[in-house]
Amino acid sequence: MKEIDAKEVGQEAAAALVSLSDTRPELAAVLARLVVAVANEANRTGRFATALQTALSVEDEQIARPRRARRRQQGVIDPFTVFSELGEAGLRKRLGELDLEQLRDIVAQHGMDHDRLAMKWKDPERVIARITDKVASRSSKGSAFR
Repeated sequence: MKEIDAKEVGQEAAAALVSLSDTRPELAAVLARLVVAVANEANRTGRFATALQTALSVEDEQIARPRRARRRQQGVIDPFTVFSELGEAGLRKRLGELDLEQLRDIVAQHGMDHDRLAMKWKDPERVIARITDKVASRSSKGSAFR
């Protein structure tokens, strides 16, 4: 890991605060007080300094590791749109035309697997029932206020 020259960083920070104080003096003053308070506490309390260093450190692995790609595809249909246009029977019919993986994509995309069971089901009818129930309940939510 690259060595940090604290004096150089301190000079850069001071120069940045001076520059900021030309346009936003209140913000510069608040930032300066914050940095002084944090530095003083880190100097006074080893445990705080360690926690601060841990919280602010970025491991080389975290930088190099790309984010994991989304595991599932987007759903081929929007069940809420189909439900609003064709009703529950129309939604069931459209879902019946899809294979199990496409149904699971819809479940994952719309967060319909709260108990983590639907993605394990092998029966497409069960998954269709879950989607239909969730869409109907979410679509009617708040209808008492309409």
